[in-house]
Amino acid sequence: MIGATGNIGGHLVSLLAEAAVPVRAMTRDPRRAELPGGVEVVRGDLTEPETLEAALKGVGAVFLLWPSFSAAGAEAVVEVIARHARRVVYVSALSVRDGVEAVQNGVWGEVEELLRRSGTEWTFLRAGGFATNTLAWAGEIRNGGVVRAPYAGAARSLVHEADIADVAFLALTQEGHGGRSYVLTGPEVITQADQLRVIGEVIGRPLRFEEQPRQEAREQMIAAWGDPAMVDASLDYWASIVTDPEPVSTAVEEVTGRPARTFREWARDHAADFR
Repeated sequence: MIGATGNIGGHLVSLLAEAAVPVRAMTRDPRRAELPGGVEVVRGDLTEPETLEAALKGVGAVFLLWPSFSAAGAEAVVEVIARHARRVVYVSALSVRDGVEAVQNGVWGEVEELLRRSGTEWTFLRAGGFATNTLAWAGEIRNGGVVRAPYAGAARSLVHEADIADVAFLALTQEGHGGRSYVLTGPEVITQADQLRVIGEVIGRPLRFEEQPRQEAREQMIAAWGDPAMVDASLDYWASIVTDPEPVSTAVEEVTGRPARTFREWARDHAADFR
């Protein structure tokens, strides 16, 4: 597994371990990895493709979450993966569109294209916005209960990381998912202001969303992200979904046989993070 210690990976490792599927988790620092007993932990670094050879030896299937907003170095990584694994399950993005040049789909589309050309069997999990991104509000919620952010009305179909893990588990362990692209979202559209309201209801505290001016948000995001073009693209996207909400997909239910988890369920699972 590449990405075993992240939000999705943590759920997926547990599912695989509970099902007695042999798991090898790759991390840059095995000493710091907190993983279930029985999981083999090995060192590997995507920025050093030569470290992947030993990590991937004998592996039949790979879960891949590309950690960067750039596809630089991805070609070498995919080449190593393809030499060892016959199956790759890759966490891509809702924004990727078929029938256009890979570069138009950003880093997610570029990595998809590399995997398509690699010769290995692939499954793409085109995930919508991660519900876990609202954990960025945790500090403000704990320290006063007022969240300042742009576009209170941005309407998203946020997906629970456990739903992505559930689909990934089946794609890794079952036949019939090769060559498929699954669009994974939550079961509802919910605005940012309503996301905050739901969190408040779950933790039993009144919370308030204070809409932040775009320019102020832009300056803060550039300071944090360091990429003005990406910041502007993100702000433009959030502005667009105020009037044109994100789509809702039924793929989680179609693959797993049960409905996707709601944002309220996600908030309950993470209530302790906001208290």
